Amino acid sequence: MQRLSTVVTAGLLVFGSASAWAEQGCDTVKMADPGWSDIAATNAITGVLLDGMGYKARIDTLAVPIIFGGLKDGQVDVFLGNWMPAQQGFYDKFVATGEVTQLAKNLDGTEFTLAVPDYVWEAGVHDFADLNKYAEQFDKKIYGIGSGAPANLSLQDIIKKNDFDLGQWKLVESSEQAMLAEVSRAVKKHKFVTFLGWTPHPMNVQLKMRYLKGGEKYFGDTGSVHTLTRKGYAQACPNVGKLLSNLSFTQDMENSIMAEVVNNKVSNTEAAKAWLKANPAVLDTWLAGVKTADGKEALPAVKAKL
Repeated sequence: MQRLSTVVTAGLLVFGSASAWAEQGCDTVKMADPGWSDIAATNAITGVLLDGMGYKARIDTLAVPIIFGGLKDGQVDVFLGNWMPAQQGFYDKFVATGEVTQLAKNLDGTEFTLAVPDYVWEAGVHDFADLNKYAEQFDKKIYGIGSGAPANLSLQDIIKKNDFDLGQWKLVESSEQAMLAEVSRAVKKHKFVTFLGWTPHPMNVQLKMRYLKGGEKYFGDTGSVHTLTRKGYAQACPNVGKLLSNLSFTQDMENSIMAEVVNNKVSNTEAAKAWLKANPAVLDTWLAGVKTADGKEALPAVKAKL
């Protein structure tokens, strides 16, 4: 999941301008991306908004445990990818203790659990408890995402506890892209494969897939995604904090942006701009009570930049 850090320039402040937010060190917003397509999309949306407001967004690609540590230590300002209940362990360690702030819910109705191709489902694999019945066909492998990801930790816990008779299985950890490439190869050969799936994500359109039941203890039945900040960030940078509090996404929106990236080979920023141009009404809610870096109304400034 690790890849080179990506710096997204979200607008240059005019040197010498004296906004209160810039003086407090809020002109650059340090964001994190675990290497997931959905968070790349929402980071891009946020970056475009910050650009129009006169801020810079710096987006670093980091593993989830490092992101939470960075939020705790103040090296990361914002993380839009707090998937719950998948990240319950990190929530308990960092958010519940008050070391990291859960600022807002930005997406509802998510699904995140093991999935299989449709032909595997039709063969009789509908539940976690069905997997070991076909252990040899699966080669006793579960394909997960990057090392340290909360979902991987849950799968490792299942294996360690021999839940669903999966004690002899192996978790294969890799980047999201590498996992999906492995799944695509298996599908082409009509081989049995089980992997971490979630929605929103283009995989739900690109692959004929089904989600398994039975893992609700570890992954929940349905979930939500939250915006996290380092402790005190919204108070230190109230204008950006107001924007982040306002941001609420939909699955259709995220799927549309991700599909544009995949299908038309454009950047996340280009796809985000195209979506905003086609759906400008969302800006009224997202930018309510939000100013530019130099204290003007954000809504006309962002619309003009688009």
